[in-house]
Amino acid sequence: MSESLASQALPHRRSQSLLEKLSSLLLREPEDREQLQEILHHAHEKNLLDADALSMIEGVMQVSELSARVIMVPRSQADMIDISQPVPDIIAFAVAATHSRFPVFENHRDNVIGILLAKDLLQHSLNPDFDLRDMLRPVVFIPESKRLNVLLRDFRDNRNHMAVVVDEYGNVAGLITIEDVLEQIVGDIEDEYDFDDESDNIVLFDPATSQNVFRVKALTEIEQFNEAFGCEFDTSQSNTLGGLMADHLGRVPRRGETIELSPMRFEVLRADARQVHLLKVERIVASPEEDKGLLQEALGHGGSPSDNP
Repeated sequence: MSESLASQALPHRRSQSLLEKLSSLLLREPEDREQLQEILHHAHEKNLLDADALSMIEGVMQVSELSARVIMVPRSQADMIDISQPVPDIIAFAVAATHSRFPVFENHRDNVIGILLAKDLLQHSLNPDFDLRDMLRPVVFIPESKRLNVLLRDFRDNRNHMAVVVDEYGNVAGLITIEDVLEQIVGDIEDEYDFDDESDNIVLFDPATSQNVFRVKALTEIEQFNEAFGCEFDTSQSNTLGGLMADHLGRVPRRGETIELSPMRFEVLRADARQVHLLKVERIVASPEEDKGLLQEALGHGGSPSDNP
């Protein structure tokens, strides 16, 4: 009977031992953020934290330092609705943009008068007296300097999902959503551009429609990319394609940005505040046969590049 009780208590003691080890690491009273990160990485090496937990803790630490300006969608890339447009045109725009909510402006883009939920447009087909103004939700304006941890708390407390970022003159600088903030903690939320991390670094973007547009992981080495596409991008400053993009801009590229580095055009499909993850790549001037031949030669096979997502 005593042996049975001892065996039942064994997992509990083992669990306590792991917690004690983690506690002993964290009780070293780090003097600065760098030391704290060292302790956390040491805990990961000791298998006290898995990679996902470590990444999220680091994300939480970073959120307290970042401002809305860093991760907002710039005004030039923001999908906004002009209230003067006919409702059928607005519905078509919302369908094409595939967002759940849109800022609505009147006369000019700096005069945002409300937030429209895409689902509210469904009432247009049921109500002949549909008035778009009646559907608008209150808009929240925040300064560019607002810290993300404070913004996340405001989103939670006020049950908002979107805020309009304004500059010091009150002009619209960009948009930010609760998803943008959460992605700094949990990483990029998966979307239609995600594909297997074990698949090839370079794959056809859409084999059914084009043999000249590719999806390329940002961690692809520049040497591999140069060999695949016959380019001569410099490797002295960066080793990866994402690093090349950041060096060119002087900052981390944002999702949706297009960067032209002759002879290629790059569109950022996935990125967070820390790094670029995925790029859409096409040659500015080239024939599909040329790119296909170069890629096949570089990858060492005669068939098409992997088109499995």
